[in-house]
Amino acid sequence: MPAGAGRRGLPQGRHLCWLLCAFTLRLCQAEAPVREEKLSVSTSNLPCWLVEEFVVAEECAPCSNFQAKTTPECGSTGYVEKITCSSTKRSEFKSCRSALMEQHLFWKFEGTVIGVALVFACLVIVRQRQLDRKALEKVRKQIESI
Repeated sequence: MPAGAGRRGLPQGRHLCWLLCAFTLRLCQAEAPVREEKLSVSTSNLPCWLVEEFVVAEECAPCSNFQAKTTPECGSTGYVEKITCSSTKRSEFKSCRSALMEQHLFWKFEGTVIGVALVFACLVIVRQRQLDRKALEKVRKQIESI
């Protein structure tokens, strides 16, 4: 009997792969129409800085205790900047990200990455020592049996 003559179709692992690919494709097609829908939003409810040009009146600064309680823009980052919209001349607050905050977030991320790398480096060293001991024991048993 030639090799593969008794088998029909794809091996079991490939069936699963094709099934996952088909499911993913269906999922993407199901989401596509939702992304294309345009929602009509009244521009009067939006902050002016979303729909027109603006000038920064006060640079990005940390919120005071009073601002943190009264200004909703302070909630997300803890920093706000005061802006003036060009055409309507309205002054509003806009949430912003300060360079100092970004620097702290960057170093937290770097510290986390280095910490995780150290943990895994230690795990690799421990595992390597275990494997070295097992290999040494096998060699010792082979020498003793001779």
